[in-house]
Amino acid sequence: MTDSASSRLTTWVGRLLAINAVVLLLQETIFTSDHLTELLSFSSSVALQRPWTFITYMFIHGGVLHLAANSLALFVLGPTVERRLGGPAFIVYYMYCGIGAAVFSLLLHSINLGADPFVGASGAILGIAYAFSRIAPDAELMVFPIPVPIRARWLILLLAAFDVVGLFFLNDGIAHGAHLGGLLSGALYFVLRGIARPADPMPLSSPRPRIPVAARGGGGSQQPVITARPEPTAPQPSRESQHHRGEETAEIDRVLDKISATGIGSLTAEERRFLDAMARRRQHPA
Repeated sequence: MTDSASSRLTTWVGRLLAINAVVLLLQETIFTSDHLTELLSFSSSVALQRPWTFITYMFIHGGVLHLAANSLALFVLGPTVERRLGGPAFIVYYMYCGIGAAVFSLLLHSINLGADPFVGASGAILGIAYAFSRIAPDAELMVFPIPVPIRARWLILLLAAFDVVGLFFLNDGIAHGAHLGGLLSGALYFVLRGIARPADPMPLSSPRPRIPVAARGGGGSQQPVITARPEPTAPQPSRESQHHRGEETAEIDRVLDKISATGIGSLTAEERRFLDAMARRRQHPA
């Protein structure tokens, strides 16, 4: 995967960032009524009478810092997930995790657990974080104030443990139940996806990223900024080898662009074999 392909902002991530920013701007300038915010927030006690709140709460935030935390996480983690799933599947997955977070909170409310009411995209973001941990499990994450890097696969377990503790023992106003609901919805999605179809070809290996992550706080989970380590210097290949690699790189970019636009399910058998061959070559270079 080329650096340009891995760093560019994807379509649905950009749209979600813009929508959330515009909604908060309208909240703070024109639609300042607390009653309107209440109508759009998710409250388990009245959720069945206000079914639209299973969706609308995701686009309402409790201030600039809350929005900034969720936007940072979406900006950093979202493009990787969108490129892997494809644009249409990504937005479905995002909404599904957000709705799943609300449904899980409703179930918790029936046994008197969880914060209520709540707003924000944190549940959907935790679903995105789970997907990221499945796609790039060995990505190294720096989480302030922890001084050592944590791989994505372990960080998602740490976040889950924090929210379990918060749900049962903390009264900090954070919707820990919604966080867990989004994460569990993401896990269920991948379980069902694995049952419904054969395993997708693994993404091409790339330099392990080291990601600094801001501390969690407020109503959401504050997340990473990715910077990839430079690859070690390799011997200069011959002109013929450079031409061949250039053709392979162009083909990789074309296939990745196709995945981003229409999803990995749109690949032909030949394109899947090509990705598999490239992945094996990069994992076991000659």
